[in-house]
Amino acid sequence: MQDLSLNILDIAENSVRAKATLIEVEVFEDTDDDVLFFSVRDNGCGMDEEMLKKVTDPFTTTRTTRRVGLGIPLLKAAAEAAGGGVEISSMLNAGTFIKATFSYSNIDRQPLGDVGQTMSALICMNPDIDFCYKHTYDGAVFELDTRRLREILGAVSFGVPAVAQWISEYIEEGINNIYGGAE
Repeated sequence: MQDLSLNILDIAENSVRAKATLIEVEVFEDTDDDVLFFSVRDNGCGMDEEMLKKVTDPFTTTRTTRRVGLGIPLLKAAAEAAGGGVEISSMLNAGTFIKATFSYSNIDRQPLGDVGQTMSALICMNPDIDFCYKHTYDGAVFELDTRRLREILGAVSFGVPAVAQWISEYIEEGINNIYGGAE
């Protein structure tokens, strides 16, 4: 994958396939402590202990359309190459948690990418799933919880073009604000 936001997208799409109704995404950047991590937690169907042991094997997948599952193995390799690692926990019928940690300044760390667009796409393409997104950069925090948006919008879908555009712009503005207004 070219950037970490695509790994977030891949893992969140796994959560969607696992029939999650709530997906929590956190991105944490601390340049002073030289750490970057992201995590994805869901309340989907989870994995049994046997699958959890094999999930980092590229020849293990639950998909029936192909025989390989490269997302988590590639993420693990990318994290380890950048001085970090991946932790995964899951309980059958209770959900899954995946956290990838990187050395922020490591030359081998992939760029973070456009997490804002990733989150916008996930929210608007999965209007029946709730997403909580928290992004921290050197202590500044941006948060979005679609459950709060639902209270405001009522029956209006996140997939309505004007709503989707507003969500995208809101996330972009929030991320720009935590970076001090920088692009």
